[in-house]
Amino acid sequence: MSTRNIRLEVMSYLEKDIDSLIQKYLIPIDTIWQPSDFLPNSEGEEFFEEVTEIRELAKELPYDFWVVLVGDMITEEALPTYESWLMDVEGIDQVGRNGWSKWVRHWTAEENRHGDVLNKYLYLSGRVNMNAIEKTTQHLIADGFDIGTDRDPYKNFLYTSFQELATYVSHNRVAKIARQKGNKQLSKMCKIISGDEMRHHHAYCEFVERIFTVDPSEMMLAFQHMMKQKITMPALFLRESGNKIGSAFEEFSNTAQRIGVYTSADYVEILQKLIKRWEIDKISNLTDDAEKARDYIMKLPARMIRIAERMKVPETSVQFNWVEPAKL
Repeated sequence: MSTRNIRLEVMSYLEKDIDSLIQKYLIPIDTIWQPSDFLPNSEGEEFFEEVTEIRELAKELPYDFWVVLVGDMITEEALPTYESWLMDVEGIDQVGRNGWSKWVRHWTAEENRHGDVLNKYLYLSGRVNMNAIEKTTQHLIADGFDIGTDRDPYKNFLYTSFQELATYVSHNRVAKIARQKGNKQLSKMCKIISGDEMRHHHAYCEFVERIFTVDPSEMMLAFQHMMKQKITMPALFLRESGNKIGSAFEEFSNTAQRIGVYTSADYVEILQKLIKRWEIDKISNLTDDAEKARDYIMKLPARMIRIAERMKVPETSVQFNWVEPAKL
């Protein structure tokens, strides 16, 4: 049987439990939080006073913070790209006739609230250039999404396991900075988003765990493949209008690293957590190639720590159109 057919068979086997996994990791729509829970009530008599409070508190947050918050929001707003990417994975029915497509739709519905609430907050804050942000968001969706996973479910679920934890780290750190600056409402907003990301991380981790139990060698090889090419961020193609694809991503990443929101050390720590979570050192019945892949994965964190220690982050902020000079 071909590798592709084996993967399809595994996906079909795992699909039988998808409803229980949805119940375990996703929250019913009538129960979960909504963006309006964290934003001024436009029907309320105190709406303008609440907006004024948001704008006053926003003045206390520094330039680099706004760059990171905007980048995080744009990343979340590019959700149409992520949904179409997951719907194209082998074993997921694009027209919604199997359980996996049900998972993707329900996951998308939860993720959709993240960009929604952050977008509205940024609009009300008075600290950013929304037109420039909207153009960047449209570019990011239009430019596509290439993370080197092909249509392989093993590689894609490895990627989402890693990336959901990375977004948890980013939103959680932004929440801490906002709280330190006295902005409790923004802190709560980012904190609850990070909670969603952690739940989703655990879900994709369980998908990978289940694959390891039935096809350990191929899952191990997929893990090695993704780590060799490095896990790229969803905002890899980030750019401001008029610039080339990906031109803004490095500076956005530098800014996040400079203020400690997401660093190269976090990347290594996430890898270590995945190795521990999946008990990579204890997996048995591996082929010779998969054993070599396991050896590579187990040695990788130490190598990456040495590299991370040598990395230099620029100390000077780069001017983005998203946050106007007059607002620095």
